[in-house]
Amino acid sequence: MKARDLRLEGRTAIVTGAARGIGKAIAHALARAGANVLYADMDGPATGYATRDIAGQPGCGRVLGVPCDIRDPAACERTVHEAVRLFGSLDILVNNAGKGPVHLEKSPRTKSLKFWESDADVWRDVIATNVIGTFNMSRAAAPELIRAGARGRIINVTTSLATMQRKNNSPYGVSKVAIEAETLIWAQDLEGTGVTVNTVLPGGATDTDFVSAMGKANIATTGRVLLQPDIIVAPVLWLASDHGAQVTGRRFVGKDWDDSLPLAQAAEGACEPPVIREA
Repeated sequence: MKARDLRLEGRTAIVTGAARGIGKAIAHALARAGANVLYADMDGPATGYATRDIAGQPGCGRVLGVPCDIRDPAACERTVHEAVRLFGSLDILVNNAGKGPVHLEKSPRTKSLKFWESDADVWRDVIATNVIGTFNMSRAAAPELIRAGARGRIINVTTSLATMQRKNNSPYGVSKVAIEAETLIWAQDLEGTGVTVNTVLPGGATDTDFVSAMGKANIATTGRVLLQPDIIVAPVLWLASDHGAQVTGRRFVGKDWDDSLPLAQAAEGACEPPVIREA
């Protein structure tokens, strides 16, 4: 069996940043697996367009797009309440929404991507979105996920260690290290509840509008090829399924998932040591 053949009927998921790119790929994959999926994004109208691609397809769960700015705790709470109201429960939260260098590039107050020449307001907003927003959404979802017990999942989307450390890449790199810490800490906080917390990442620059113009130019000079957003789908589906029920505080790389292997071996091959290690 391949990860894409796993079924998730009867489960409900919220995917943040689901209007496009990696979030849309994850939301579509969960829906195709039979889960009911709330596509949450700051761009409310775009979530509606995203769900049109998959709504009503055979074998798919129900889908709905909702506006949600994860920087706003009340918006996160409304999104969780909507999921429960519509679908009866919440089992899976995928924290994908975020901002990065492209947002700094677009600011006229950014002289360069060096930290002291970047727009300080945008710098703070990236942290507010990626770190605090992930907290806001997870905090709102936690009581419902705990009710789901062994089906409860928090899946955080981060990035490679090299990206976290690359020059001209703060605050994005800083924020993703923080999310890695959130994963490890929350996995311990939720011990005994049945809820698991894990990290997934593509494993390289991915073909989305999230990558800055400077980043795309640098990639082009090296001859590397951008990964496709669905590269991350296999580990997400595996973690969301019963196969991932005992796995928590771990980190999985999409490009390292080998679909030719049995699921357990594929997961083992895609599992990477945590960025932050115990003392």
